[in-house]
Amino acid sequence: MADDRPVPLDEYPVHQVPLSMKHVATGDRNAYDRCIFHVFDHAGRALLVLGLGVYPNLGVIDAYATLRTGDTLHAVRACDALGEDRMRLAVGPLRIEVAEPLRRLRLVCTDEQLSYDLTWTAAFPALWEPHHLQRRGDRLTLEGRRFVQAGTAEGMIRAGGEEFPVTAADWTGTRDRSWGVRPIPGEDGGPLAENHPTEGFHWIWCPVRFEDRFLMVVTQEDADGHRSLNDATLVRPGHRDRQLGWPQAEISYRSGTRHPRRAVVHLGDARSSRKLDVEILASSPLAVGAGYPPADDWQHGTWRGPGWTERRTYDMTAPHPLAAYGVTDHSARFRLDGRTGYGIFEHGSFGRHDPSGFTGFDSVAP
Repeated sequence: MADDRPVPLDEYPVHQVPLSMKHVATGDRNAYDRCIFHVFDHAGRALLVLGLGVYPNLGVIDAYATLRTGDTLHAVRACDALGEDRMRLAVGPLRIEVAEPLRRLRLVCTDEQLSYDLTWTAAFPALWEPHHLQRRGDRLTLEGRRFVQAGTAEGMIRAGGEEFPVTAADWTGTRDRSWGVRPIPGEDGGPLAENHPTEGFHWIWCPVRFEDRFLMVVTQEDADGHRSLNDATLVRPGHRDRQLGWPQAEISYRSGTRHPRRAVVHLGDARSSRKLDVEILASSPLAVGAGYPPADDWQHGTWRGPGWTERRTYDMTAPHPLAAYGVTDHSARFRLDGRTGYGIFEHGSFGRHDPSGFTGFDSVAP
């Protein structure tokens, strides 16, 4: 018989449905609640990507961290059974401490291969992203609520015998918090998957921190260019958030790939038209080390047994075929209205995408 006693979080007035905080309001196995952080220097020397997630209906908590430096990617990932204390964000050597909600967090990894102790501080208020819905036929496969934030990080990162002092002046940090339902490995797609195959997917997720403002751009397009997600919002303290219309990206790809070298994102509203210039600094495919689809060695929500921790080192000069069919996070330098900022240009393009001239999964830039 299941133990259905109250859990510590039930002491707080945070309930949304008449259930213990031990339970989520849906019985969908794909329910999730997780975060991702990016911490990177402004010279392109290092890109740290880390996250933690819980999967209540699978009873799993897991976390990961990857550090791209030069041609090497260091990775640590861990999973365990989900306990009753949902305010303890820790698994294996990885943990996140909420020192001041929406303002200051501590990011820690104590592994020998990759370790860090960082204080992440918000520079701007958290911004809601659009409500994200995705269906396969009549089946709701993804419904997520997310907020995004940009700030600074301070502390130390160690990996591969190197130390990286992290300072607020020379490093930027972004983060995303999301929860809802999204596909987790282990479920048979059945006839819906067979009858509604994915023809193409094109994605840009782009939080940028400038000294006095924050810009968030996100788009998702199908094979024919139909846009199912769209937002471009400029945040300036003391001003009303400004919506910048329908962003259009011109991406310059490396020949023979879909790996961006540079990009220009056209932003505009009824009063003005602006160009956001993107210069790629460092790149980390999320299918390599970080557990995002279509990774073949570990994915989020996958049960590996109690107390599981794994360390990997990847040679990024070697071919990683699956990385071409997933999303890649690029740290980048941005220019807008004469200002220079830093952020993440997260990009994924696979399958057909008519606006880009890609005709199928094997189509690449000339």
